[in-house]
Amino acid sequence: MCGIAGVIAKTEKGKSYLSKINIATECLAHRGPDGQGIFSDEQIALGHRRLSIIDTSTSGNQPMYDATKRYVVVFNGEFFNYKHYRNQLLQEGVTFNNESDTEVLLQLYIKHGIDFLHHVNGFFALALYDTLTKKLVLARDRFGVKPMYIYEDEDVLLFASELKSILTFGINKTLNYTALLEYLQLNYINAPLTIIKNVHKMPAACYSIYQCNKDVVDIICKEKRFYQIQHTVAQYYQDYESAKKKLNNLMHDAVQRRLVADVPLGAFLSGGIDSSIICALASKSVSKLNTFSIGYADEKYFDETVYANLVAKKLNTNHTVFSLRNDDLFNNLFDVLDSIDEPFADSSAIAVYILSKETRKHVTVALSGDGADEIFAGYNKHAAELKIQLSNITNLVMGVAKPVLNVLPKSRNNKITNTFRQLHRYAEGAALSTSERYYRWISYAVLQQASSILKENKTADFIAHQQLLMSALNDYIDFNSVLLADVNIVLQGDMLVKVDTMSMANSLEVRNPFLDYTIVDFAFKCPPGFKIDAHSRKKILKDTFRNDLPEEIFKRGKHGFEVPLLKWLRNDLNQLIREDLLSKKTVEMQGIFNYHEIEKLIAQLHSTDPGEAAARIWGLIVFQYWWKKNIV
Repeated sequence: MCGIAGVIAKTEKGKSYLSKINIATECLAHRGPDGQGIFSDEQIALGHRRLSIIDTSTSGNQPMYDATKRYVVVFNGEFFNYKHYRNQLLQEGVTFNNESDTEVLLQLYIKHGIDFLHHVNGFFALALYDTLTKKLVLARDRFGVKPMYIYEDEDVLLFASELKSILTFGINKTLNYTALLEYLQLNYINAPLTIIKNVHKMPAACYSIYQCNKDVVDIICKEKRFYQIQHTVAQYYQDYESAKKKLNNLMHDAVQRRLVADVPLGAFLSGGIDSSIICALASKSVSKLNTFSIGYADEKYFDETVYANLVAKKLNTNHTVFSLRNDDLFNNLFDVLDSIDEPFADSSAIAVYILSKETRKHVTVALSGDGADEIFAGYNKHAAELKIQLSNITNLVMGVAKPVLNVLPKSRNNKITNTFRQLHRYAEGAALSTSERYYRWISYAVLQQASSILKENKTADFIAHQQLLMSALNDYIDFNSVLLADVNIVLQGDMLVKVDTMSMANSLEVRNPFLDYTIVDFAFKCPPGFKIDAHSRKKILKDTFRNDLPEEIFKRGKHGFEVPLLKWLRNDLNQLIREDLLSKKTVEMQGIFNYHEIEKLIAQLHSTDPGEAAARIWGLIVFQYWWKKNIV
């Protein structure tokens, strides 16, 4: 795993950016602590930071060239099926200088051109340059596991693994209010938007090709898709038992592909179904697999270590539990904020950061269960959506109960108030259309609430962005349309950003077997009934691997990484809120937010019915911290 950066000069003025490639690359050192390399040409500069995983020798360093020095590549990611193609190319007479997956990728490009992307099973952001034809290819993996930020104006095109790398070039840092409005609803920002105008994220499964001529850069194609999840009823599997066998084989192969490494490897084990399945499959090939989980010593409501220990015992793994107290979580909070590339306020990032930091002391690569909830229907909102679709009586009852639920205390902080919160959201959603309900359920604030906090109204621009984002539900087919929206929004915008940012801040590579494209393609060929019914979520996943895991794992409820956010905001962070980041003086001097609306949120936070106030204020704190560090 690595970090990349690059410059394409369009004009003579743009060439002044080429000399800054060293600084832009150096700021990605946490992504690649094992070395730095630079390539430069008259109009192009490419930078690479290396985290050595496969072929740790210096021959695997990047930028990497072919034997003729015509082609050069910087590659951030892993090409999991590279050995298959290496053997194939060897039989065709291709010679290799090292054992890395990067050189195989480069040779595939030389042989197939841009179609090489269809052969790569893995995750990546990359830049390939042909020094003879002066063509540059930028590409990002199928599901957006690895990031690619791009800045463009009339003089230069810049790209990098992180926004902070692009900011080192001294670009104009104008705030993107459309992105900020989305952030105030979701606590994250979806591609292609970023918090800075003229900077965007390359969408997943896309590539661009640029032709660099003297003093001009032509766009051959811009962000063209090379992969699309196929969701058509005609392709659905019909036989459940044969589908289970297919899933078993595909998952085995996906895990096997991700066990290839020349450095120590382990796996996250939360005690949930997804990570437990990954560990069960990996344990069949790795004796005494290293597994890692975190527990909350002070917050038993959030602690899941009892389940992780059950799985570790059954699989006979070498299991390590990092038992955290609230002080441990709080003491890492500002390290997390310093690691954030652009405002991102999923508070569970704190737990992922600590898990990654502690895991990195033992291994360099960790497998995870990310992606299973989105493609196999594992979230609470999936069960709620199905219930709304199936039960008119329940919807009627919830509609009648809504006035009562409006006044009951709601928060995520304990089981009772969280139940009230979930029932209230269900009652709200039951009265909406499928697409409106979906967006409400992934949001912490409705559009009017978010817009009222901003002094500048960008509602019209945002609605156009939202319509594009919600295309899977606007063209609704069946329940798989909901899951496709999750892949496009929640997975790409939140979950993968969280894991990538927090793991790479600690130089840890995280691999996601559920996001092997063969698994995703399989999942969307399963009819919704194979995944979810009135009694079970992730049905085919559970039924396929039930005999590999303790029965207790299948009886527990859904539980994600959580932190005691409400408690912190009311106590430890109260001074930071009132006297610094969200003080009246700071907010009014900044000129972005309406202080009166923030004041109302703070009052709600300290009331008996905090609702989503904790998450929304956390989002504001994260933004303000980022603003002070990067903009002021």
